[in-house]
Amino acid sequence: MLEVSAALKQGQITPTELCQKCLSLIKKTKFLHAYITVSEEVALKQAEESEKRYKHEQSLGDLDGIPIAVKDNFSTSGIETTCASNMLKGYVPPYNARVVSKLLDQGALLIGKTNLDEFAIGSGRTDGSSGGSAAAMSALGSATGGSTRNPAAHCRLASSKPSYGLVSHHGLILLVNLMDVPGILTRCVDDAAIVTLLNHLFGLADVSKLCIEIPKEYLVPELLSEVQSFWSKAADLFESEGAKVIEVSIPHTSYSIVCYHVSCTSGVALNMARLDGLQCSHRCDTDVSTQSMYASTRQEAFNDVVRGRILSGNFFLLKENWENYFIKAQKSATSHLDVFLTPTILSEAVPYLEFIKVDNRTRSSQNDIFTQAVNMAGLPAVSIPAALSNQGLPVGLRFFEHAFCDQQLLTVAKWFEKQVQFPVIQLQEFMDDCSSMITQ
Repeated sequence: MLEVSAALKQGQITPTELCQKCLSLIKKTKFLHAYITVSEEVALKQAEESEKRYKHEQSLGDLDGIPIAVKDNFSTSGIETTCASNMLKGYVPPYNARVVSKLLDQGALLIGKTNLDEFAIGSGRTDGSSGGSAAAMSALGSATGGSTRNPAAHCRLASSKPSYGLVSHHGLILLVNLMDVPGILTRCVDDAAIVTLLNHLFGLADVSKLCIEIPKEYLVPELLSEVQSFWSKAADLFESEGAKVIEVSIPHTSYSIVCYHVSCTSGVALNMARLDGLQCSHRCDTDVSTQSMYASTRQEAFNDVVRGRILSGNFFLLKENWENYFIKAQKSATSHLDVFLTPTILSEAVPYLEFIKVDNRTRSSQNDIFTQAVNMAGLPAVSIPAALSNQGLPVGLRFFEHAFCDQQLLTVAKWFEKQVQFPVIQLQEFMDDCSSMITQ
């Protein structure tokens, strides 16, 4: 992103030319289904305005003229926002989400809305609901559990999940109010830092003064030995530079996924309650009674996964279950940690035909064991591509630490990225590969 920004400032390429190249790439890779909506006219108009600013030397900053995409659960003024659901088909928000406004205020070009599981519920899009954003390679996603870091790990991208409250979730159609944050997927840590609106990175103060804590309990049987090897080598790298590396035990890890499930389904039930067919959402043709209209509307517009989460959440929110489940789950969302290093996911990506099998779908949901606890505690996390597996597929490692220590976390991630020197995706290479796939 910084290289492209420099090229724009030096006049090597114009915002319009860059925008057209991106639109061309989107068309060539349409078979990936990365986008639900491509806002071509909007982006080209924004590119023209950016071009005028560059001609008059009035650039708004590093993002001016840079195309971006946002997950289709962020509200975008004048552009349909569906959350990939029939329930919101045709819904056009009258305002932009706060994070979208900030990006546009800095001159970014809104090129489209990316694909997701319906209302970001599930893991069918590359092992995380922000899989469309990962396929788009540089985009905003939303993170409830592992929605941005998991697909980033599969797609050799860097992904930053900011501390809860650092980046506003106003205008994000929320899944779980107390866990959802905008997440960023980019090709490198520097780009993630810019889009996180931290604007710049200070150099890593001193690696030798860091205490990298390795959760011992994360060596679960399902973790591939290959992933474990990459994780151990990363720990050794920090230790060789003078960092103190210790294994720690997190006594409540085994309960975190259960607490996450209770909190998540309860949040879904509360947030989906407003989509009843009366106001801005889909409405069925049934007019026998208000109650039958509610039932038929939600049956028609929500898929099985969403309805299942709503039913589970309403069970946990029943008066007799409130204290036993929901309150206990909320109490677990506390943590006092230094910098942690863990795998991002259990394994490399599996072929689609294997992924859709029931046992593998269960396995994919277990990938959240590494990511969901961080969302519950509101902590920042960064996933970075670290190595290629024996199958030639990327494997990611993840760092997380204290709330609102995002700057230090990103400097640690940047340092690690520099040491590993994992190759960044080159767009021309990517376009050539896509052309080859289309031909085949």
